[in-house]
Amino acid sequence: MKPKEIQDLIDYISNTGLAEVKIKTEEFELSVKKYADSATPVTGPQPMPAAPVAAAPVVATPAPSPAASSNLVEIKSPMIGTFYLTANPESAPFVTEGGSISAGKTVCIIEAMKLFNEIESEISGKIVKILVPNASPVEYDQPLFLVDPAG
Repeated sequence: MKPKEIQDLIDYISNTGLAEVKIKTEEFELSVKKYADSATPVTGPQPMPAAPVAAAPVVATPAPSPAASSNLVEIKSPMIGTFYLTANPESAPFVTEGGSISAGKTVCIIEAMKLFNEIESEISGKIVKILVPNASPVEYDQPLFLVDPAG
């Protein structure tokens, strides 16, 4: 299977009620499992590679939220991968709810295909809510944080 076909299969599984799919041919064997939020295994990220990884661009757009939070801005995932709040299991998180961030500050890491990508904020403000649990899979353009730019 080509990587695009595998990604299409994963997308299909995530949009259905299927919890697990196994495909076995003469050439390869593929197993995909979907975990419920409450059953997601929590593990820390692998150690960071020695060479720095270029920061991926982050798109910050206004959050489509109720009027009370209309001033909040979402920081969205620029890629599909696994979301980590720390560089390694022993490190402190890059950001915490209620903490301040500035433009250019690393807010998380997204692991994609064994590469650890530091995600930097394009806005300054206060982290109001972390929307994704640590070590969880994320999709492209999925909201990761809510930021109050006035904070």
